[in-house]
Amino acid sequence: MHSNLIIEIGIAVLLVALVGLLANRLKFSVIPFFIVIGMVLGNESYPDFVGDLLVKIGNEGVTNSVNSVWSFLTFTESKPFIDFMGRLGVLFLLFYLGLEFSVGRLIKSGKSIVAGGSIYVVLNFMSGLLVGWMMNLPFKEMMVLCGIMTSSSTAIVAKVLTDLKRTANRETEVIMGMIMFDDLFIAMHISFLSGLILTGSSSFWTVAGTSLLALGFILSFLILGRKLVPFIDRLLQEKSSELFILIIFSLLFTIAGFSETIHVAEAIGALMAGLVFADSRYIKKIEGMVLPFKDFFGAMFFFSFGLSIDMYSLGGAVGWATFAAAITVVCNVASGYFASRFSGLKPKNSVDIGFTLSARGEFSIIMANIGKAGKLLPVIQSFVVVYVLILSIVSPLLTKESRNIWNKLAGQDDVSRKPKKKLSDLEASVQEN
Repeated sequence: MHSNLIIEIGIAVLLVALVGLLANRLKFSVIPFFIVIGMVLGNESYPDFVGDLLVKIGNEGVTNSVNSVWSFLTFTESKPFIDFMGRLGVLFLLFYLGLEFSVGRLIKSGKSIVAGGSIYVVLNFMSGLLVGWMMNLPFKEMMVLCGIMTSSSTAIVAKVLTDLKRTANRETEVIMGMIMFDDLFIAMHISFLSGLILTGSSSFWTVAGTSLLALGFILSFLILGRKLVPFIDRLLQEKSSELFILIIFSLLFTIAGFSETIHVAEAIGALMAGLVFADSRYIKKIEGMVLPFKDFFGAMFFFSFGLSIDMYSLGGAVGWATFAAAITVVCNVASGYFASRFSGLKPKNSVDIGFTLSARGEFSIIMANIGKAGKLLPVIQSFVVVYVLILSIVSPLLTKESRNIWNKLAGQDDVSRKPKKKLSDLEASVQEN
């Protein structure tokens, strides 16, 4: 029954690695590549042009060979296992984010980042309400859409800033502060969606009770969980690598699993676990051990998401997703303008901030999956695929060209360009002295 399981998984990982190499060669985000390769191969029937070609050839042996090869590429037997690896990818992505996240850093960042982050959240959330209203979506679908359009991609933003060598720029601190603020809001929104969607109840009090339970769960980890860090450090002290990682992973999966039992998304449990371990004195060792798992299972998460999508059903969502992507860029540039003013940066930094924050990825997909688990309208899945693909491609390109775009819109910054001194000018100044 499972004779093809291992080879299918091997082929899946190989394909993900190959498209990852292609993305790196093109110096581009790997996320859209992982999603697209999953969509192309996730259909049980191969593309129409392949079928037409086989009909023209008219050779039964060739047709049987193509069918045999395609059966491997549709991952019929391994799909459930790949889906499970995708779930692990969500846990490791959120756990690692929790390790990098710090409420203390957010507070120290100052009112400027809190104010800029608040404007960012409000503008993007309101744009989600606008698009949801124009699409005539029910309330639950609209709330998922608002979350999808509000959540920036930490993974893409970090990669773009690193690739463009902008990590030391002044606006980068503002960008990362706004990302932290947005992640905090998204954690709260996911807890709200858990109460609204995952409980399967339409009662206001049931939804409110579950949402409050999720909020209490988060606050408990922020307040009480950190007090357990000294105990955890003693537990991890002088342990072998094998025992060290077993302890970390057992706590991660237990916390995530417990959160799921109380109708709080398991991703939130993983995030809370990361927040607790962020204060451990072994944080560097934990990050080093978790990073390879985050990268591997994170890649499989995007690939498994692509496998779950029928690319032939995306046509109806292209127009709305393109419209939403354009609104997202405009709202993010506007929030970047206010963040620049609050932080004392130059107006030209508003496009740097806005274009960078426009990237959408892992969190949008996580919230779309919550909608799928709650059996909401399929249009949400189609929408998020096109929306994420557009912004995960366009945002890095806009960020790369942000300085040129600003110069064309507002004119060249003469202050930054000092006139070059000629040798004759230097000689004249020496003679005068």
